[in-house]
Amino acid sequence: MIDDVFFDSSIICYAFDLREPEKRAICLDLIRQVLNSEIRGVVSNQILGEVFYATVRKFGLPADQAFTIVDGIVKSDKWRKIDYTCGTIDAAARKSSQSGMHFWGAVIMETMKENGIRKVFTENLRDFAGTSGIDVVDPFL
Repeated sequence: MIDDVFFDSSIICYAFDLREPEKRAICLDLIRQVLNSEIRGVVSNQILGEVFYATVRKFGLPADQAFTIVDGIVKSDKWRKIDYTCGTIDAAARKSSQSGMHFWGAVIMETMKENGIRKVFTENLRDFAGTSGIDVVDPFL
């Protein structure tokens, strides 16, 4: 069985960042694994929005190139796309207010839990610290 792995936006973005060649190579390999059906990449609507925004604003890609990246993931059958609901936001707000967890990290975590995803690739270990039932993997370590 192929593992479902949630991709945080930074992992996708680094695949297109020429300024970070080591991180780029690692992220390109992870995406290659998705495209070769070695793992099933999972993204949420939040991540797709973050990828578009970050590749344009932080990495300086033209908007049409950022659109091509997001559109490619949206249209690909190699990527599982998941969404959050009002209930997800409620659970994330509760988690954030009770634990101090970053709100958008809590949204990701709750979205993952609601969709049965138990593994995430991220470099942001701080936002996922203390999450139970989720395997948090920093591919750069």
